[in-house]
Amino acid sequence: MKENSIITGFHAHVYYDTETRDIAAHIREGLEVRFEVQLGRWHDQPIGPHPKSMYQAAFAPNQFTQVVSWLMLNHEGLDILIHPETGDDVTDHTAHALWLGEKLDLNINFLQRINAS
Repeated sequence: MKENSIITGFHAHVYYDTETRDIAAHIREGLEVRFEVQLGRWHDQPIGPHPKSMYQAAFAPNQFTQVVSWLMLNHEGLDILIHPETGDDVTDHTAHALWLGEKLDLNINFLQRINAS
């Protein structure tokens, strides 16, 4: 059994495309005004393991219930990956991941190559 004390934080990756970027912006604004999150840059092209445009919201473990509950009710049809930060990127993005909306196919090979280097 792993203890949840190994979780140092969480990431929520909000995916969008050209038609849904305004919706993603609305969600981003909601996160920013309601929670203590660190918002990452907009990535209008796939990056790393992510198959679509996205931005990241990073938050502390003590924010999990509030942030995830809000996202569950307010993801407005967008796909969102939520995962812990434990130091094992592959497992965090796969076995430990939660999805709102559709589960997208991540490029896990990208994460495996980074871990191997």
